[in-house]
Amino acid sequence: MVTRMSGYPDDDTLAAAGLRLGLADEVVTITLNRPESRNAQTPVTWRALAAIGASLTADVRVVVLRAEGASFSAGLDRDMFTPEGLPGEESVFGMGALGEREINDQLADHQAAFGWWRRPEIVSIAAVQGHAVGAGFQLALACDLRVMADDARFAMRETSLGLVPDLGGTKPLVDQVGYARALEICATGRWLEAREARELGLATAVVPRQRLDDSVADLVAALVEPLHGAVAGLKQLLLGAADRSHDEQLRAERLVQSERLRDLARALRL
Repeated sequence: MVTRMSGYPDDDTLAAAGLRLGLADEVVTITLNRPESRNAQTPVTWRALAAIGASLTADVRVVVLRAEGASFSAGLDRDMFTPEGLPGEESVFGMGALGEREINDQLADHQAAFGWWRRPEIVSIAAVQGHAVGAGFQLALACDLRVMADDARFAMRETSLGLVPDLGGTKPLVDQVGYARALEICATGRWLEAREARELGLATAVVPRQRLDDSVADLVAALVEPLHGAVAGLKQLLLGAADRSHDEQLRAERLVQSERLRDLARALRL
């Protein structure tokens, strides 16, 4: 059963941002809901996504990001590349005329929509079909896991516009595929088909388009089966593993496991 949630953006705010939001038990589902524009994103979209992330309650274990229509997301709304931009928003050209601090502040605000998906207490899943371009690719990369339909394809097209990916996508891409492949993907802006994404480790699974929703539902069910604290502790360990030495990772495992053992002992006493 899907219900609305207090503390989250209201329906009007979500509609203006091209989003839909639902809660079923411990799972939040965020739907990109501008299919007529292939779910192009705007700063309004990003502010709403950041607000959702800031409003997640402690009982949420899994966040699913999905999209209506044929494509996941065509990236930044092309009206942002016109001199007039979108109503009430600074165009790309307008941002370029700002001072360094103002540009930095605006970019930081945009990045806030992409930075919360890997918090240890949740597991995030992107269900990707059709095109995921630029900001769409980076939004999928922000998630922990990506289930891709067999018609899905990624592209990082920012360099063709004289820009660079700036929404947090560069680090997870390098972490997944390495520096050289990430450079080639981003600098050429070429299409990355679902099969190659799976081979590179970017796709957790590639499934027939008609099986995408069912496959994501199966994954969600598997993720909520273990105890919440165990999955959160595991994610905390894995997120930091690449930056720790072997001995540091062993110490981190001891600390997290000690917390889990104490939690289990407290539960037995209840």
